[in-house]
Amino acid sequence: MIPKFVTKRWMTPLLILIAIAIGILFYLDSIVNSTFKDKQWSVASTVYARPLEIYEGLPLSLTDLKKEMTLLGYDFVGDVKQPGQAFIGQNQATIFIPKFQFSDELAPAQKIKITLNNGIISTLESKDNKPLVRLQPLVIGGIYPSHNEDRLLVQLSDVPVSLQEMLVAVEDKDFYNHAGISLRGIGRAMIANIKKGELSQGASTLTQQLIKNYYLTPERTLIRKAQEALMAMLLELHASKADILEGYINEIYLGQDGPRAIHGFGLASQYYFKKSLNDLSLSQQALLVALVRGASYYNPWRNPERALKRRNLILDIAVQENYLDASQAEEAKKTPLGVGERNAGSNKRYPAYLDLVRRQLQNDYKAEDLSSDGLSIFTHFDPLIQETAESSLVKMMTKQKKSDANANLQGAVVISQPNTGAVTAIVGGSDTQYAGFNRAIDARRQIGSLMKPAVYLTALEQSDKYTLATKISDAAYQQKLANGKSWSPKNYDLKDHGDVLLYKALARSYNQATARLGNELGLENILSTIKRLGVDADIPALPAITLGAAELSPLEVAQMYQTISSGGFYTPLLAIRAVVDPNGEVLTSYPIDIEKRFSASSIYILRHALQAVTHEGSAKALQWLMPDFAVAGKTGTTNNLRDSWFAGFSDDMQAVVWLGRDDNKSTGLTGSSGALRVWADIFKARAQQPLQNIPPKNITINWVDSETGVGSQDECGNAIPLPFVKGSEPKQEISCTTTDKVFDWFRNLTN
Repeated sequence: MIPKFVTKRWMTPLLILIAIAIGILFYLDSIVNSTFKDKQWSVASTVYARPLEIYEGLPLSLTDLKKEMTLLGYDFVGDVKQPGQAFIGQNQATIFIPKFQFSDELAPAQKIKITLNNGIISTLESKDNKPLVRLQPLVIGGIYPSHNEDRLLVQLSDVPVSLQEMLVAVEDKDFYNHAGISLRGIGRAMIANIKKGELSQGASTLTQQLIKNYYLTPERTLIRKAQEALMAMLLELHASKADILEGYINEIYLGQDGPRAIHGFGLASQYYFKKSLNDLSLSQQALLVALVRGASYYNPWRNPERALKRRNLILDIAVQENYLDASQAEEAKKTPLGVGERNAGSNKRYPAYLDLVRRQLQNDYKAEDLSSDGLSIFTHFDPLIQETAESSLVKMMTKQKKSDANANLQGAVVISQPNTGAVTAIVGGSDTQYAGFNRAIDARRQIGSLMKPAVYLTALEQSDKYTLATKISDAAYQQKLANGKSWSPKNYDLKDHGDVLLYKALARSYNQATARLGNELGLENILSTIKRLGVDADIPALPAITLGAAELSPLEVAQMYQTISSGGFYTPLLAIRAVVDPNGEVLTSYPIDIEKRFSASSIYILRHALQAVTHEGSAKALQWLMPDFAVAGKTGTTNNLRDSWFAGFSDDMQAVVWLGRDDNKSTGLTGSSGALRVWADIFKARAQQPLQNIPPKNITINWVDSETGVGSQDECGNAIPLPFVKGSEPKQEISCTTTDKVFDWFRNLTN
């Protein structure tokens, strides 16, 4: 019999321990009961490119079609039978497009056939005979939680039964019979651990694994294991086996895609096979189950033989546990892994464009919502244009970096659509995969002569005073500044050109003429034009701004030229089309926003002058780089050749290219010898519609003498056609005789 004093002595601590144990039990139970029912995973937002729209008459090469489909992960086969497969022949293609939730509809899986003729889709056949079908858009990235976990949530009904059965057979064959822990498994693990003298083997059920991954740390301690076992049994009290299995299928880690952790079978299916779970073959399902034991160790790209062996073992175990017929397993074991090459679609990243998407979304969404609510973000991104922009910039970088002087050369590209402001591609630096400093958005550099169109547009809005034929002086120029100093800009060729026509001063980028014109117009008027063009940056009212002594990013320059390329309509540059919730409901749409800021006539005349830049001015290299394809644009070169710029457009595409060094040292490149070459390379590959500068009704075309600006006739030797606003045409007109024509012919011959 225990003495009374001993009983009294230990009774209180014992009661306290019991109370603590009960408290812990209730605490753990409340955690499991409340949080698991809600299943509040942080689900990343998925960012999509534009879908490739296919219709008769679409300019599309077989090369580009195959490139797009390769990025999307299509399997190229001889006989197209299921979604995600395609056949491409000599001039035709058969494509089985998977089901996809677009921003405006849930499109069913459908098979289409197209025929191409000379780079044009001539016929389109589909089951519903729709005139237009869309390929599913490429996933270009995501906005992830801080822990970088990404998952695509699925319901158990969306998971093939065969995958569920293989998972249970391999990871926890007693799953449907135990209450959260397996005593037989614990005994087996204890014996193994005693033999090795360490905790080398666990006995975790699927329920315990879910608890560990969802609530606990991966440390191997007896306390943590005890907590795991207790919480597993509590979970079994509150949740059905189906709920637990569904939770496990969505939680399990199955791979690493750079900084992004692939969690859950739903996303793993997309990552490894570019297919939904329902479209996976038996062998592909088995490979996903194989990855549960070690996603890195059994990585099918790095360790294909190891992955194949493990996959076949999964199939054998499923047969042993009577979940799979032996003949089915043997047939599945004969197939390859099915992941194919790890192509560009598997590891391609577009950090500069995603950076713009995030910044524009910040106006409407909280960061935590974007990284946890599983939103679908549809953008204007064009992967084909992006690839061309990247390769063109990298080609220039590679060529220039052969010289030690340009070993640190950098660059940026922004491409958009003139009439919509849709941003289709962005390159943020020479390392196109680098997610750090985004030069397209954050590198603010002096833009040089890219500012000159704003000066000349300010003049052309005053059609009663200035026309393209107005003579302005390009003689040496000096201007007194407010601080008492003098400003004396020089031309790039260090020559004075006397009196020149206004359009020539812009086309040939004469600094002295532009500075003088800017002073006549007034800096406040020029700054007003710059702001109306779409530049929100705070630019100081200094005379040197007429020559581009203002720091803007490539994106800001693109916004400025957008208003010119769209005919005087300001359209905010936009990356995003729509944001859709996991149920397919549109949360926010981003329509085109257009505001008229300049008259059609003044913009038309300016664009005519910018076309002259490419014919006879600083960008005349385009005459042989892109013959017979009309474009307009402007070169930009800053002091000491620190920055090389070109901004230009056709009817369907606008691009701004910048080259420079982060340390602001000289590149040795002008706008023409540097940025222009990258720009031309992009446009040769991607621009489809040459510029058609259609004159408004109040524009008249008149012949003028190219030296004096006086009205002339088409048969005169120096005569050139120029556009004028009606009423501003030259009042005086010269005539030329046959003798004059012979003299002009002889003079041109001798020159």
